[in-house]
Amino acid sequence: MSEIRAGVEAARTLDDLYAVFAEGRLTAGWHKKRPSLWREPRTEFRPNRWRYADAAAAMDKAGEWMSTEDAERRNLLMFNPVGDNDYDTVRTIVTAYQMIQPGEYARSHRHTANAMRLILDGEEGVYTVVDGVKLPMRPGDFLLTPNWAWHSHYNEGTAKAYWIDFLDVPLVHRLEPMFAENLAAVHQTVEAEPDPETCPLVFTRARVVAEMAGQPVRPGGGRRLVLPTQGHVPTLSVTYVELPAGASDAAGRSTASRIFVATSGAGVARLGDRAFDWTRGDVFCLPSWHDFEIRATSDALLVEVSDEPTLRLLGFLREEPPIR
Repeated sequence: MSEIRAGVEAARTLDDLYAVFAEGRLTAGWHKKRPSLWREPRTEFRPNRWRYADAAAAMDKAGEWMSTEDAERRNLLMFNPVGDNDYDTVRTIVTAYQMIQPGEYARSHRHTANAMRLILDGEEGVYTVVDGVKLPMRPGDFLLTPNWAWHSHYNEGTAKAYWIDFLDVPLVHRLEPMFAENLAAVHQTVEAEPDPETCPLVFTRARVVAEMAGQPVRPGGGRRLVLPTQGHVPTLSVTYVELPAGASDAAGRSTASRIFVATSGAGVARLGDRAFDWTRGDVFCLPSWHDFEIRATSDALLVEVSDEPTLRLLGFLREEPPIR
């Protein structure tokens, strides 16, 4: 007879039985330490905001002491202060500011997580190479790096370049299919240099602005444009939000999590029960099951990155109308 069976036979009370269950790595469904089902979503993640000016100054200072050879990527992760978390911005997405100095090369690597980049500042001569395709990193452009694609960044110009990375690494961590490797040759061979205006991995600011003009005006006075990124990055969606001065954009609670970046303009945001002001380059996050309202105090263009496609595909997407 097994030890568990012997313990079961010897039990004289339910409490005795619970001790036997624990020894066998079993839990009585009627006697759990904590509930496993609840009436609506719960999250410890909180709305938060990060300042571009602060991050840029910090990366500039760090650049005095470390190069991309020392750290591979000079980036600052925007983490949500939940427990001992020092990585995830929201439950499924990590966001980071990154800077590369003139003459630097951020070596080639690849991973099963998808990555996307919004370029904030830089001059001619800054590039990313994705599976041998050379793409300029120009201010205002949005670039895609599909999972398991080799990618590297380099700066042949004379000025520092800054951008924001979005990756679904936290989602991959939770599902556990993480693979990553460095390219032995360090530098990729450039095999193609397509026109950024027609390359499916690049969404130029000029293209976005032109297509936004054809979108209908929404309640609140703004416009929204969803980029066709799903064929390359199926886990995340990318939406541009145009808000003239005085206009607003709002949504009710959703099981999807969102991250916003202001590419231009300034304004204020109410995210759940928290409020922040924002300006160009600032990032703010909206974890799941929080409503929001964003208002522009000057003409603004924002980017919203969301895990909505993942929730929708799994049948987990639930949304409420905005509260006004």
